[in-house]
Amino acid sequence: MTLTHPTRWLAAMTLAAGLSVAVPAHAHEAATPPGGTLLRGLDLDRATVLDMQRAMDRGRFDSATLTRFYLNRIRTVDPLLHAVMATNPRGLREAVQSDQRRRRGAHGSLEGIPVLLKDNIDTAGQLRTTAGSLALLDSRPARDAFLVQRLRAAGAVILGKANLSEWANFRSSPSSSGWSAVGGQANNPYVLDRNPCGSSSGSAVAVAASLAAVTIGTETDGSIVCPAGINGVVGVKPTLGLVSRAGVVPLSLAQDTAGPITRNVTDAAAVLSVIQGVDPRDPATVPGGERDYLRALKPDALVGKRIGVWRSAAGGNQEVLATLDAAVATLRAKGATVVENIELAGMDQAGEAEFPALMTEFKHDMNVYLAETPGRHPADLAGLIEFNKRHASTELRHFGQEVFEQSQATTGDLNNPEYRALREKATSLARKAIDSVVAGNRLDAVLAPTNNGAWPTSLTKGDDFTDFVASSAPAAVSGYPAITIPGGYAKNVLPLGVTFFGGRLSERTLIALGYAFEQAGQVRKPPTYLRTLP
Repeated sequence: MTLTHPTRWLAAMTLAAGLSVAVPAHAHEAATPPGGTLLRGLDLDRATVLDMQRAMDRGRFDSATLTRFYLNRIRTVDPLLHAVMATNPRGLREAVQSDQRRRRGAHGSLEGIPVLLKDNIDTAGQLRTTAGSLALLDSRPARDAFLVQRLRAAGAVILGKANLSEWANFRSSPSSSGWSAVGGQANNPYVLDRNPCGSSSGSAVAVAASLAAVTIGTETDGSIVCPAGINGVVGVKPTLGLVSRAGVVPLSLAQDTAGPITRNVTDAAAVLSVIQGVDPRDPATVPGGERDYLRALKPDALVGKRIGVWRSAAGGNQEVLATLDAAVATLRAKGATVVENIELAGMDQAGEAEFPALMTEFKHDMNVYLAETPGRHPADLAGLIEFNKRHASTELRHFGQEVFEQSQATTGDLNNPEYRALREKATSLARKAIDSVVAGNRLDAVLAPTNNGAWPTSLTKGDDFTDFVASSAPAAVSGYPAITIPGGYAKNVLPLGVTFFGGRLSERTLIALGYAFEQAGQVRKPPTYLRTLP
């Protein structure tokens, strides 16, 4: 969860907490070089899941070999990154079972592909779901989240759980993104003392560093797109209701959604095709999604499209503006019409209503989740607050729980007229902002900068919002989709993303535009694992 309102205090309250990385000031050389990403001649950093499927179909390697590769890479590389919370004790067995299905001729769309899940997505059995908090170590979800059921039905191997900002960082301010009491601090793989952004930090770091084929993140406001952008990968924040929220530790069901974080748009399309779908447990899920987003992948998809540019979202950051200029040049070169300097009216007022609405929603939705989840854990938000006080030496060692306490002070009543007015204001203004600019300019999508260069991780100071750049709020608050694609680099090494967003259920269009942009620019490069910048 990352909020991107203009006020720095509000942003600080909604990014995730973290430990600083102790490195000598002169140590700008790379850390101990991680092992390579070649498996039987296939470069897994560059390969798509379709490439991996073809390799397994042809006997180049099997899912068990692929899964062992990732487990070994986690053991050797993740000590630099702290991106993986836990690996699945049954992961290799699942891979062997996938290989057996393949030999029998069965072939799910993600058959044998190892997937890491953000550790707020329920899994039944031995693989815990903690949301990064010690309070849920003995939580025992009775069944997999619906999206996990969909992954398994498609043949995917659940590799493990990714670190995250604890409780989606709806706990305290200031804080440093990417920290959880269970997993520690996740580090940016490009420069290790730089922040990975939150709260799907571990998911983005892990896939950037090829610790898994693909990963799943979740977002309330920015927590897929910001970590994806800042770690140089692709992230899709779907339309609210396209992917079931059932079995995901909530922040706000009015805005929460899960989505893919991958190294390329092809993989994002493949994963979204699998995890979307109608779930009887989640009344927000409705028909309307594309059955196979891979059909949208056309290199010439930009031809004839009209794309508006939300340039003011860059806030004057020159490196971000330069990346945006380069993206605009690519769009024009590939046949798109660019409409410059659009503005999204009403987003300041939407932001003012969003945060107090989230406070009420968090208390209500968290209390429901805890009440419905088996195992030994606090019964409600009040119990979480008391747990943290009793375990202050670990949970509250670095920062407090003011946001928890403010949320607890609300009614938690979703029928409260004051709350309902706030939610209606936030959502309607955000939807109007996008719908009106899209219709008024006859746009297929809006282009905006995703992020500024990653800031140094600091335990004591928290996240550095100097020149903070974000564009997640319109799509997040409206419940509309967004996709971020690698767009450039700050200081020639820190990834910068660009975001396409549009109207409700416009995923097919956004994926098509993102794919054409990706193929034209070929911007992404592998992580550098520098200890610090010179």
